[in-house]
Amino acid sequence: MLLAIDTATEACSVALIAPDGSLLAERHEIVGRGHAERLVPMIAALIDGHSVARIAVGCGPGSFTGIRVGIAAARGLALGWGVPLTGVSSLALIAAAADEPVAVAITAGHGELFVQRFAGNPLRAIAPLAALSPAAAAAAVPERLVLGSGAEALVAARGHGEARPAWPRAADVARLPTAFTGLPPRPIYGRAPDARPAA
Repeated sequence: MLLAIDTATEACSVALIAPDGSLLAERHEIVGRGHAERLVPMIAALIDGHSVARIAVGCGPGSFTGIRVGIAAARGLALGWGVPLTGVSSLALIAAAADEPVAVAITAGHGELFVQRFAGNPLRAIAPLAALSPAAAAAAVPERLVLGSGAEALVAARGHGEARPAWPRAADVARLPTAFTGLPPRPIYGRAPDARPAA
């Protein structure tokens, strides 16, 4: 069984996926904050006696704290169970829900959006991840459909298209091509940290 975890955004999402890709169980909640308190009880309820053979964890971009909570939990479980751990792109998880060319935009703080463009069937990235203002994102994104927590801001800045608020869903790991499921299990922050070393 594959245990999938994503806590990079306001969502706290876990799923148990069978070797054939079918979904056995999932828990998906929009918690905002508090991933550290919710995640382990959600995983415990989800597993309920099942044996986990590998773990996939969303690496971001998204919330600095949320990303680290998910990766730390996944690393601890992988070590304790002696199973392999891989990372996945949290933006690709959002894009996996669409079957057409799509842009994903999530809130990034400081008035910016994390944005990436994807083609569908099969899913593949057609532009690199970028942290942009809504106006700059509007100029860079031609796709009609925009998914994510920042979708409405991007579409409003552009003045056309369809915005669908969405968050990474761990169950969609089963829909990702292998190119998106073998990342190193370390944070994808999307931009340089705010803190600067002391001079």
